[in-house]
Amino acid sequence: MALEISIILARFWGILMVVVCLLFLVRKKSLDYIFRASKDKAFMLISGYLAFILGLITVILHNIWVADWRVVITVFGWFSLVKGVARIGFPEFVQKAIQGFKNKPAILINALLIFVILLGAWLIWMSCFQAV
Repeated sequence: MALEISIILARFWGILMVVVCLLFLVRKKSLDYIFRASKDKAFMLISGYLAFILGLITVILHNIWVADWRVVITVFGWFSLVKGVARIGFPEFVQKAIQGFKNKPAILINALLIFVILLGAWLIWMSCFQAV
């Protein structure tokens, strides 16, 4: 049962990461929209609740701390949960952090997007070849 949940969540997180980061990489304007929207408190709250819900669902279904590929899913769940709490509870702090990230060199942002795409593709790969 745990492996089935791991496979479903690996596919979910993997596809989400690949699609979103590819879109940000191909359409730079989309990332600019996110940077601009992050100045809006309503956006921070809505995105915070979304991150909180995704993280909470992942943590409830998959709080598995093992020494294999499945721990990555658990880490994503906890990261999303904490990110959601931060956006809901401390939106000004998160807004400053996002605006600081906006000023990083484009090469660094692109490298991070490519890393996340590869991580997502790896999760998809693992979910396809770890089936029971």
